[in-house]
Amino acid sequence: MRFDFETAWDRRGRDASAVDMIGQDGAWGNAPGAPKDGFSPIPMWVADMNFATAPSIPRTIIERTEHPLYGYFMPRQEYYDAIIDWHRTRHGVEGLAPAHIGYENGVLGCVASAVLAFSAPGEKILLHSPTYIGFTHVLEDTGRTAELSPLKLDDQGVWRMDYEDMDRRLKQNGIHLAVFCSPHNPCGRVWERWELEKAMEVYRENDCIVVSDEIWSDIILNGHKHIPTQTVSADAKSRTIAVYAPSKTFNLAGLVGSYHVIYDRRLRDRMDHMSATFHYNQMNVLSMYALMGAYSDTGKAWTDELCQVLSENINYAYDFILRRFPGVTVAKPEGTYMMFLHCEDFCKKAGLTHQQLLRAGWDVGVAWQDGADFHDPWAVRMNFALPHSLVAEAMDRLDKFVFNAGGK
Repeated sequence: MRFDFETAWDRRGRDASAVDMIGQDGAWGNAPGAPKDGFSPIPMWVADMNFATAPSIPRTIIERTEHPLYGYFMPRQEYYDAIIDWHRTRHGVEGLAPAHIGYENGVLGCVASAVLAFSAPGEKILLHSPTYIGFTHVLEDTGRTAELSPLKLDDQGVWRMDYEDMDRRLKQNGIHLAVFCSPHNPCGRVWERWELEKAMEVYRENDCIVVSDEIWSDIILNGHKHIPTQTVSADAKSRTIAVYAPSKTFNLAGLVGSYHVIYDRRLRDRMDHMSATFHYNQMNVLSMYALMGAYSDTGKAWTDELCQVLSENINYAYDFILRRFPGVTVAKPEGTYMMFLHCEDFCKKAGLTHQQLLRAGWDVGVAWQDGADFHDPWAVRMNFALPHSLVAEAMDRLDKFVFNAGGK
């Protein structure tokens, strides 16, 4: 391979919550416990990667920092050109213009602005469950309530939307704003075009504005294809606030910087007004250059290799879990680098509580995440964006010391 996805980087003391918060009662409140003596921690909980980013990114940042003035600035035309080219070449998007692109400090900041702009305190907002924990927190913090439409596993073990349930909940609760996740976190679904078309038809019939979180849109596994929500119909284009970022793809969460795509002027004006009201939504000059370095030819090649590496890790772990983890149900992710394990049968047969299962993994250094925060009280979420050697080590520890302890 052209790029290094094998080095196991030592991130201790290098501003990495995924490592430094293990065993700490941090602000997030859900950090894994510290491992027992003799076991090194393997960070598989926070949704960032244990890979060095694409080399074009630090190179571009360093070139900018060599000019020692960092005053007020306006986004460069090259910034917009990079986004437009990325969406055209990666996702087949045509007609995207700088006027449609707006800066966001983060995906959740964009969701919060949309909630404040298009709903009132006390209103319900439609989401699917399992649900990304960040969405839940945003709704709670802004005085709204999540109305959850459960995803369902079909006979082939694929997560599907229940369109009749979505429609019923929208109508019964008078809901006019939905948060949609594509690809889905934590389930890993990469929605097919027909699924998006049916979902957007339900939203259209209920006059529902859609915030489409597409931050995972570049991390697509095993030949699947991401379809931008706004491309499935003219109506979807006009009612959707899509939000993206290079942070998941290129491991840039610490630099902060996302962006929305809004084609409808009415939606765009209200979003811009809301985000400007709080004077928080200002781009960092180095984040701008990081995006330009990411959305480059080198960044495209790096992303292609990343998806290959992640596909191999997911395939390995999925097959291992099916063979060696009795009583665990898991759907194979089509995108993201997260896997969502449902462990109810195992826990009940083993006489363990869910917390005892989590603790057993943490004891041997596998820092996996409690899935109860995602609205499944028997689930564990795991991050497989690590060198393959660490993935194999984590699976081996869980096999020997958790799911088949004592050779059972």
